[in-house]
Amino acid sequence: MKKKHALYSLVVIFLSLFFVSCGNKEKDVKVLKLCHIQSESDLWHKASLKFKEEVEKNSDGKIEVKIYPNSTLGGDRDIVEGMQIGSIDIGLIAGVLSNFEHSFNLLEIPYIFDDETHYKNVVNGEVGQIMCDRLREKSGIRVLDFWDRGPRHISSNKEIKNVDDIKGLKIRIPEIEAMKVVWEGLGASPTTMAWGEVYTALSQNVIEAEENPIPFMFSGRMQEVQSNISLTAHKYEYVTFSFSESTWKSLNKDDRKIIKDASKVAAEYQNEEVKKVTDEMLKQMQEDGMKVTEPDRESFRSKAMPIAEKYANSIDKELYQKILESKGN
Repeated sequence: MKKKHALYSLVVIFLSLFFVSCGNKEKDVKVLKLCHIQSESDLWHKASLKFKEEVEKNSDGKIEVKIYPNSTLGGDRDIVEGMQIGSIDIGLIAGVLSNFEHSFNLLEIPYIFDDETHYKNVVNGEVGQIMCDRLREKSGIRVLDFWDRGPRHISSNKEIKNVDDIKGLKIRIPEIEAMKVVWEGLGASPTTMAWGEVYTALSQNVIEAEENPIPFMFSGRMQEVQSNISLTAHKYEYVTFSFSESTWKSLNKDDRKIIKDASKVAAEYQNEEVKKVTDEMLKQMQEDGMKVTEPDRESFRSKAMPIAEKYANSIDKELYQKILESKGN
């Protein structure tokens, strides 16, 4: 009887240790929340899946990435604020960062860049590094990479051929000071609004127009509520792949390397794909009934530049000068 009792006790102890061990293994898995505002059909989400795949593979499952698309945990500002308090680990964030580090407004000024090369020289060079350092120190957000999104254009329910055609136009813009200043200066009537509200606002005629890169318009189904696209290319667009600094500090050296490497893979995928799909999406939107207009871009640029220059100098004269010096380098 005593032997049976002893054997039973050993079995109980063994099973207890086994389940504790399994529990510890589960606890050893680091779960990272990655949030963005786009739909699951968008490139942001596809590139996020690429990041998830790389991280989980190279960490042997010790790091798990959970993705929350389509503004599931809120809009851009909500995501940044979540990263600041540590409830969100990773965010795909664009211009709203200018509300957390003012110098980011320089990247948001329409027509500040001559072309795509100029834009890339800035974000991947000294100016971009200075801005990212300031953001991290001031707001606890660490930028790992800039992802390309392509140039921004205007979608509307009327044809826009030149800058005079946007006078009084009720156009949705993100919550970005620089864009508001320039659009008002161009004669439009800009309204800030979360992206998740734009489709409904357009369908109910609360606003008349919006401006975004073609892939953004396509995934947002602008072709269902707008009849025209004007290829203004007024701004070269980016999104940052950003990390909560508090989360970053909690990671060891090996985990940081895995994440950096995966971030590079995701960035390369996004940047290659956005170029491939933009023309295809524009063609599809035309087939769906949208009229595409090649406007007089110089009419926009010539009116925008004095406004842009004055505003840029008020933000950071030294950084603006560095942006000008980055042309064609």
